[in-house]
Amino acid sequence: MAAVGARWNHVWVGTETGILKGVNLQRKQATNFTAAGQPRCEEAVSALCWGAGGETQILVGCADRTVRYFSTEEGRFQGQQHCPGGEGTFRGLAQVHGTLITCVESGIVQVWNDNDKEASSDPLLELSVGPGVCRMRQDPAHPHMVATGGKENALKVWDLQGSKEPVFRAKNVRNDWLDLRVPIWDQDIQFLPESQKLVTCTGYHQVRVYDPASPQRRPVLEATYGEYPLTAMTLTPGANSVIVGNTHGQLAEIDLRQGRLLGCLKGLAGSVRGLQCHPSKPLLASCGLDRVLRVHRIRNPRGLEHKVYLKSQLNCLLLSGRDNWEDEPQEPKKAPPEDTETDELWASLEAAAKRKLPDLEQTQGPLQTRRRKKQRPGSTSS
Repeated sequence: MAAVGARWNHVWVGTETGILKGVNLQRKQATNFTAAGQPRCEEAVSALCWGAGGETQILVGCADRTVRYFSTEEGRFQGQQHCPGGEGTFRGLAQVHGTLITCVESGIVQVWNDNDKEASSDPLLELSVGPGVCRMRQDPAHPHMVATGGKENALKVWDLQGSKEPVFRAKNVRNDWLDLRVPIWDQDIQFLPESQKLVTCTGYHQVRVYDPASPQRRPVLEATYGEYPLTAMTLTPGANSVIVGNTHGQLAEIDLRQGRLLGCLKGLAGSVRGLQCHPSKPLLASCGLDRVLRVHRIRNPRGLEHKVYLKSQLNCLLLSGRDNWEDEPQEPKKAPPEDTETDELWASLEAAAKRKLPDLEQTQGPLQTRRRKKQRPGSTSS
């Protein structure tokens, strides 16, 4: 049943214990999928992305530097590929034109041949993007373009089909009012559709918009939210605003045109690790260290739509982009298999009971049981 219903899961979540969890929000049901059969912390899931075939395949990046391929149609893992090189966990995964793109924390971006999922071969391309990478993001409009950023590692845009130099390198903002250098800590990156602009969120509670088409390499817009590091970010369906989450479980929507705060969402109790909006519906999925998957409505009326406790610390998520969430077809119920052994046993017991019944009537004969009358207190029997 888990394999049959896997295609109808609405959210896929990667956990710290190495489990891929599929969550059906209509049934309020979560299903665990593991490659080895038993959860292991050495295989903690650090990155998720859809495969080249749409939402029929999920790429699962694990802490042991293995990328596993999960089929949502069959509900099982179909293979894996080991990706050595560099240090740290995966900070981003992508797939384009039959190749696999990986990025690790030490700043090594590699392109692998995706044809043979079992054998480990040398990468087709290897780039050094700088240490301390926190995120690598693929451009949906141009799959061969990726952006990277991290701690003391400014935003860069790379063309994997071109040279080994970035096509855009962001410049740090000017010194503060004390003439001190402003530190760099880009935590998440998003490409704005139908433009060349990018938006980042930082560990110093800043949201910045960059425009590679403009003459300046500094941000063209900057906004701040709260006092705590921002850890995750996602674009809203209209791409006019972003929703950010911080280490204290606070969620806020920031307008990208004016840089003002549009509203906040409540309910989280731990650091936010994953955010994703539905491409057409006003829904936001979030997960974090409080081990709860939440789905909020981000348009009036704002509020919590779904809440599912998943028992493990959650690192990342994927939200299904299909529109017919409520149109889940009912799986035909299979008739229970006939238990021939039980039927034969009952038949033998009935035959034995019929043989013993006449003998029991002959032995009882005319025996009758007498009931004694209850005597009243003080009365004597004659």
